[in-house]
Amino acid sequence: MEIYVVRPGDSLYRIARQFHVPMDQLLRDNQLPDPSRLSVGQALVVQFPTQTYTVRQGDTLSSIAQAHGISMRQLLRNNFGLSRQAELPPGQTIVLAYQQSSKSPLSVNGYAYPYIEPALLTDALPYLSSLTPFTYGLTADGGLIPLEDQRLLHGAFSSGVQPLLHLSAQTEDGGFSGELAHTILNDPAIQDRTAEDLLQTIRSKGYAGLDIDFEYLPSEDASLYAQFVGRMRQLLSPMGLPILAALAPKAFAAQPGTLYEGHNYRLLGQAADRVLLMTYEWGYTYGPPMAVAPIRNVRQVVEYALTEIPAHKIWLGIPTYGYDWTLPYTKGRKAISLSNPWALSLSAEFRASIRYDETAQSPWFSYTDCQGQPHEVWFEDARSIRAKLSLAAEYGLAGVGYWNLMRPFAQNWVLLNALYQVQDPPPL
Repeated sequence: MEIYVVRPGDSLYRIARQFHVPMDQLLRDNQLPDPSRLSVGQALVVQFPTQTYTVRQGDTLSSIAQAHGISMRQLLRNNFGLSRQAELPPGQTIVLAYQQSSKSPLSVNGYAYPYIEPALLTDALPYLSSLTPFTYGLTADGGLIPLEDQRLLHGAFSSGVQPLLHLSAQTEDGGFSGELAHTILNDPAIQDRTAEDLLQTIRSKGYAGLDIDFEYLPSEDASLYAQFVGRMRQLLSPMGLPILAALAPKAFAAQPGTLYEGHNYRLLGQAADRVLLMTYEWGYTYGPPMAVAPIRNVRQVVEYALTEIPAHKIWLGIPTYGYDWTLPYTKGRKAISLSNPWALSLSAEFRASIRYDETAQSPWFSYTDCQGQPHEVWFEDARSIRAKLSLAAEYGLAGVGYWNLMRPFAQNWVLLNALYQVQDPPPL
């Protein structure tokens, strides 16, 4: 696998000939919004198949996988988008193996809202070990706020993916509430109600674990939060179900700020089976233009986390989105969240060359819209995703968690499959 950066005068046909790969493979693996309009500086993933199969009349995915000793999920991972095909037409080329070195195993989690587009969910499921519907909130008396998660659960079960119940201190209006979390953490009777509802929901819906995400906690609630996570772990451990705690991206223990002070890495690492480092949102919707997850910042969080929590418990958070800021930046003005294909469409439409910030390990470009308004866009591409995924191997982390699955990003899945062996969970 290589990542090629488009140069002036390049075309998809020319690049395909240069690497001796089919154009349709470049199209599929990079999900190009307009193959005829490449942007200078755009990154393309190029894969080199070593074993392929040509579909014959009557073939099915199952029969092909069985005949070649490959799992169905791996077959789908080797052919992005194949899971959406209703049938296999004779003559279609299926990739069985690529030219790549041995790969280490990696747990992969993805977060999704119930209204995710069906095609996005279908594309992502073969690459996941677990799926986390977002989110079960809480009432003031500790009851769970219902979530329409049936479609997500059905997708997980039918794809051999473990679903994790996401529990947050979100209110019925959908916002994280530090006050609500404070009330729950300081009242054992309310926690009893939460535990009861969690058990009932997990048993009735078949969830395979619990992901707890309480945010904006005051520093005085840090130990209480860890105790709450530990209590939920004691509740679910006899059932063989793991507890995951989501952690704000701290670079040191005493980092100030309402996002950080209530998360004690050492205590939460001891209380939970796993933790997710929420290593994103340095560049955020109301902030100034910058990378969503600058690699230096991500690395600082990982290195601090490893001083408090063993690597085998840590999942690295990875963003799948970027932002488009209107310039000049004005505090409080909202940036637009966008996907990789959307960013590439903008760069092509306004003939903007894409640059790559080596310090942040992130692509960006600027353009002027039809109304004469300047913009700055930071987003994720194959290079930035490879930089973040490589940290998992460098530090021996157990897994990664994608926030989130709501936007198309074929390059991410292709890279993940090239760099790691996605851990398939045991049968549910």
